[in-house]
Amino acid sequence: MYIYNDLLARAAGNTSVRVGLIGAGKFGSMFLSQVPTTPGLEVSIIADLDPARAQQSCRDVGWVEELISNTRFVDDAATLLESDDVDVVVEATGNPVVGLEHARAAVLNGRHIVMVNVEADVLAGALIAEEARSAGVVYSMAYGDQPALTCELVEWARSTGFEVVAAGKGTKYLPAYHASTPDTVWDHYGLTAEQAAAAGMNAQMFNSFLDGTKSALEMAAIANATGLAPPPDGLLFPAAGMDDLAHVLRPQSDGGQLHQKGQVEVVSSLERDGRPVFKDLRWGVYVVIEAPNDYSAACFQQYGMNTDSTGRYSAMYKPFHLIGLELNMSILSAALLNTPTGSTLDFTADVVATAKRDLVAGEVLDGEGGHTVWGKLYPAQKSLQMGGLPIGLAHGVKLKKPIAANQPVSWQDVEVDESLPAVKMRREMQARFGS
Repeated sequence: MYIYNDLLARAAGNTSVRVGLIGAGKFGSMFLSQVPTTPGLEVSIIADLDPARAQQSCRDVGWVEELISNTRFVDDAATLLESDDVDVVVEATGNPVVGLEHARAAVLNGRHIVMVNVEADVLAGALIAEEARSAGVVYSMAYGDQPALTCELVEWARSTGFEVVAAGKGTKYLPAYHASTPDTVWDHYGLTAEQAAAAGMNAQMFNSFLDGTKSALEMAAIANATGLAPPPDGLLFPAAGMDDLAHVLRPQSDGGQLHQKGQVEVVSSLERDGRPVFKDLRWGVYVVIEAPNDYSAACFQQYGMNTDSTGRYSAMYKPFHLIGLELNMSILSAALLNTPTGSTLDFTADVVATAKRDLVAGEVLDGEGGHTVWGKLYPAQKSLQMGGLPIGLAHGVKLKKPIAANQPVSWQDVEVDESLPAVKMRREMQARFGS
């Protein structure tokens, strides 16, 4: 994308791209920190449950008082979504239930929507993305988050004539992490609860990264945007460093660990015995490609690519991602190019609530990153066949029957409020894309 000169022209002509931000948490604050140094971009309105806190967040990331005074701060998203001075809406609440409502309202109001909210995207993003395309607006993944960056690598590989064998990201993983709760999460990060609180770190959110749920959600988002397949029975999290990607992430028939070619997977920065992986990809993203012919394979060798032993599989990767600091790329791509930085196309993968321990009838599930369930990645068809409860709807619902540890929770196992807009959208998405 070559958009910087366009930004300069917009700044000179006082026609800046106008952004409405919903949710001024960590991701939103990282984005806000880049606004003062980006010409041709302005945040016209910020919606947060605590507007005073949002104003303070702006101060904390370097906004001067004049910039704060020129920005509206409101406590309801409806005001933002109905505003005439917004070109692009950024949904950064992390709440899948309200996130879907915000996304659909943005589309109905003719606004581009950038979904930081991967939870909402996986829950029913295929439906809202289709509605956006029909309305002529952009529904986009958030550049800076790993799904959009992975989709970019997939797009590069396919557009240059390579078959994508695998794509995904890295994380810190051990099997025991699936049982982690907000009470134990900081032990795994090497922090005390007091240190985490002083840094404004949310225990349940960070636990979602640790217990495997966020990884499952992000791989589902990539699968739904690219058509890459999820593993048949959850992510394997193989240990692999940057030099080992092409060796580990090739099909089992060729000596690797993939169920098939064309699959999403997450690699761990830890060996199963807890030792650190050499040159780990904990913060990065990758794509594994296959040479389409002998000439291409020879070029891999000639130009120092990190191939497997056959020389036909290789990997490209980005070792880091900057999260909200990179979000401008999605906003500007939508506003200036009318193009998403990754967007849901189908219902290929799903994330199902899975018991962290033996659960009893009458317990109330506390959702992503909580004490009761973690999210496991499944092919969408398998999720539908088993009647799996989406992790995005596993918060605040009561169990009607006991569920054994590590077993999936189904729609039939809980009391669901079918009148909720998010539930209706999910049902509509399943009916539209489930076949």
